[in-house]
Amino acid sequence: MAYWLMKSEPDVFGIEHLKALPNKTDHWDGVRNYQARNMMRDEMKVGDQVFFYHSNCKPPAIVGIMEVTKEGYVDHTAFDPDEKYYDPKSNPDKPRWYMVDVKHVRDLKREIPLDELKNYPELSDMRLVQKGNRLSIMPVAKDEWDFILSIEDDKA
Repeated sequence: MAYWLMKSEPDVFGIEHLKALPNKTDHWDGVRNYQARNMMRDEMKVGDQVFFYHSNCKPPAIVGIMEVTKEGYVDHTAFDPDEKYYDPKSNPDKPRWYMVDVKHVRDLKREIPLDELKNYPELSDMRLVQKGNRLSIMPVAKDEWDFILSIEDDKA
């Protein structure tokens, strides 16, 4: 099993949106970065655990846990001009973009903000806390995952 972090803006698609869906499951579409696409297409597997991270908000924070329920498949939203993430250069015969399905597992006991995460030496190598890392999907090391869960009960 692998561990991941996936970012989304809460007003676009937040954890509450995911929880409100049937089976608390949806496809994670709209990723238009090749490195993030490759992770979804080639590396994410059913059962992998994922931190749901609210970005572009105050404060940005890890808010919950999801699980990958379907491995990478073609992101059909790239082909539809009416979709927000339409890509006119993407072709169904040679697709560019992929997505996975994720299911809400649980909310964290508290939101853990980015500013707090940056203060822990145990997380100094985590991609999320490094300057300039803007990827919407990133791997999380097992020790980072475990540490974050260990501080879930702490008061900020």
